[in-house]
Amino acid sequence: MSTSDTTLTLGVDLGSTAIKAVLLADGTTVRARRCVPTGYNARQSAEQLVSHLLAEAGVDAGDVACTVATGYGRLYYEAADREVSEITCHARGARFLVPEARTVIDIGGQDSKVIGIADTGRVFDFAMNDKCAAGTGRFLEVMSRALHVPIEQFGELAGASTKQVPISTTCTVFAESEVVGLVARGEALPDIVAAIHRSIASRVATLVKRVGVTVPLIATGGVARNPAAIAALSAELDHPVNVAPTPEYAGALGAARVAAEST
Repeated sequence: MSTSDTTLTLGVDLGSTAIKAVLLADGTTVRARRCVPTGYNARQSAEQLVSHLLAEAGVDAGDVACTVATGYGRLYYEAADREVSEITCHARGARFLVPEARTVIDIGGQDSKVIGIADTGRVFDFAMNDKCAAGTGRFLEVMSRALHVPIEQFGELAGASTKQVPISTTCTVFAESEVVGLVARGEALPDIVAAIHRSIASRVATLVKRVGVTVPLIATGGVARNPAAIAALSAELDHPVNVAPTPEYAGALGAARVAAEST
């Protein structure tokens, strides 16, 4: 199918738990986007994702002028023309979604990152929590299993909390033991879930403060869709944290923007 009047670029974000792809037209219009679990074979998952995405958009692989891969597994996607760091792509994607963004807070499945962006759009500093699952989506998944509560119910449960209970450790393994202890002590489930979110917020807030709190604060990543996590982080930072539109696609969108600038 001819796309001679349109320049198509593709961004593929190979995360540890999910792979996202965004197809852009002329660097400004989202033609299609798609997200799938990473699974055990990131390369195969990415290839299948892109194949389905292009079919959905009604274009062929040869119609794509440039593909940029980013994320944890970016080196595994051999069809990419370039590999670009997560920091660069998340900053570009967040600024595209929210042009006034100055501090980007990305809470991913296995890591969290905070990116400071100057008025010009240039990244001037960043901090990452990439050695421990505390402060990430993985932390929420572990706690969900420990409590035998679907993670989709966490936001509503935390909102029903009436009492603060402590989770003192920031280590996922020990925090799980603390949560089990709170259950055994008879603490209310909403209070425990709210404490879990405060624990994540405390860890992420430390990263934000290392970079510097410059408003507006914009949240990206899948955890940004959890209202309890965003509320806890806003309270911890004493500043509102705003959620970017389609926050989980910020990295892939930024990669597609980088690709557009390369054509």
